Amino acid sequence: MDIIERMRAGELILETDPDYPLLYAEFEKTMQQVARLNNGYHTPEEIRNLLSQIWGQPLDESVRMFPPFHTAFGKFTQVGKGVFINFGCTFLDRGGITLEEDVFVGPNVQLITENHPEQPSVRHNVYAKPIVVKRDAWIGAGAIVLPGITIGEHSIVGAGAVVTKDVPDKVIVAGNPARTIRSIKVD
Repeated sequence: MDIIERMRAGELILETDPDYPLLYAEFEKTMQQVARLNNGYHTPEEIRNLLSQIWGQPLDESVRMFPPFHTAFGKFTQVGKGVFINFGCTFLDRGGITLEEDVFVGPNVQLITENHPEQPSVRHNVYAKPIVVKRDAWIGAGAIVLPGITIGEHSIVGAGAVVTKDVPDKVIVAGNPARTIRSIKVD
């Protein structure tokens, strides 16, 4: 496996890895694309085209985003139809981010798949775990979703919540750490 496949599999990636320059080149390419996205006004179609380049996938015309947007890699983000991403979001997707159909992401949400080891001698290196946001979920403004989390169908993450554990289907969670507040009745 190359370094990108090993990173996706959750392996600790060391900056001393002989393939690290390949990964760093991807970061540089993505950051240039993100700079274009965040510089000036773009029509919704232009935004989708730029995001398609960043994420490496075609996007349905129902996908909407309001820049600015921040990511350093981008290649492991998958987005379904009807997704809306509001202003100022950060997606650190080295572990993979999946937004299923009709997901709403509030302003300044952070989806963080990356983490660092506790041991000081290797702490500046990175390992990653995926985040999955199931169909019709809504992540409120300023929420932070940590590595390895799945947010269930139709669920709501309250504004400012820090999600440290999986969120079941059809519930509202809030707080730091996020806790279930109540269930949601779905038609």
